Order: sequence, then structure tokens, then C-alpha cells
Amino acid sequence: MINSSTTKPNTLYEQDFYLWIQTTVQQLKENKLNEIDIPNLIEEIESMGRSEKRELKSRLIVLLMHLLKWHYQPEKRSESWRSTITEQRICIEGLLEDSPSLKPLLSEVFEGCYQKARLKASDKTGIKLNFFPKESPFSLKETLESSSLNE
Repeated sequence: MINSSTTKPNTLYEQDFYLWIQTTVQQLKENKLNEIDIPNLIEEIESMGRSEKRELKSRLIVLLMHLLKWHYQPEKRSESWRSTITEQRICIEGLLEDSPSLKPLLSEVFEGCYQKARLKASDKTGIKLNFFPKESPFSLKETLESSSLNE
């Protein structure tokens, strides 16, 4: 049996990812479709889509966690929290501008992201989990709007 960790990579994709990208782009530009490494190209394109969704969810979790801290610890509000909230909103808006088809995903993942944000807020603040509402006190619209930080 051959140990796969000692075998040499046998495709450009495995040998040099960046060179594989450059080569694939050139092949596409030159319409050399029969030379393109289709299976790995498909894998990378699918991975890009998953990455966009992961980033959207991650930013939504951070945003919701900071909104929870902002609303349930008013005595500890800081410019850092406000800045993080603003940054996450701007980044989410940018993601949606670049990929408008992600917008419906927001409502699909909102509840799950809220539950994760609730856990993280509890962990970060030391406040018991049941102190934070089981259902989000913020609508998706309120979460994404900058006016929701009014004292």
C-alpha cells in the first residue's frame, strides 16, 4: 500500500493552486475548453458559493451578538461595540450588493444565526443564556438598519 502523504501530486491543481488558477483563466480566455480541468473548476466554484454564504452568516452572528450586548448591557456600551455593529452592517450590505441572490438566504438563516449569537453573547458577557430572549428581539430589517442603535 502506498502512503498518500509521500506520493507526489500528479496534477497542476495539486502541485500549484495559484498556477492552476492562472492556467485555467488563460484557457478560458483562449476558449480552450477541452484543456480545462473541469472537475476541479466545478469544485472551486462551488466552494466560492459556500464561502460567500459562510461569510454572510458569520457577519450576521457577530452583528446580532453585538446588538444583544448593546441592548442588554446599556451600561457597558462602547464606541468599539458601535463600530463593530456598523462594520458588520456595511460588510453585509457589500456582500448583498456583490451577490444580490444571497438576500433571500438572510431570512432563511436569521433564526439559526440569532441562536448562535445568543450563545456567544452569553459567553462573552458572562450573562446566563436564558437572560437573552429565545426569539430575536430584532427583526431582520431592524438588525440591518443603522437607526436601531438609538438610545
